[in-house]
Amino acid sequence: MKFSDFDRETWEAGGHFYDTCVIPYTGLQGTETPPETVAALERQRDFLDLVEKPFQGRVVTYPAVQYAGAESIALLNDLCQKVKSIGFQYVIVSSANEVLLTQEVYESDLLLCLPELKRNSDTPVSSRIRDEIQRLWLNR
Repeated sequence: MKFSDFDRETWEAGGHFYDTCVIPYTGLQGTETPPETVAALERQRDFLDLVEKPFQGRVVTYPAVQYAGAESIALLNDLCQKVKSIGFQYVIVSSANEVLLTQEVYESDLLLCLPELKRNSDTPVSSRIRDEIQRLWLNR
């Protein structure tokens, strides 16, 4: 579910079932044309569907960090810490457009980067995402 699907009452009543926060990272450079920007956002949306739909009832997607830069990595780490401080047990950072490094986004429990997932396996991306998230939940 998206963060905006909750109001105060629904969050207080059922928020404890949602232990995993997803923070999308679009990785825009600011030099994209409008059609390139649309394509990047559509890739991010489609990639998020692979995370959100199979795990409805446990995953909440927060607003995206849209632009790349040194500050954006620091922001991602800060956001991971903050959402954990409000009760999320796990934080997944998803990127459909750029590869992020675990050693840089060290506060995330799992990085899902579409370019990396496509490059390293013949297994469908949706299966790899499912396996990675289930492994995350089982290993904690």
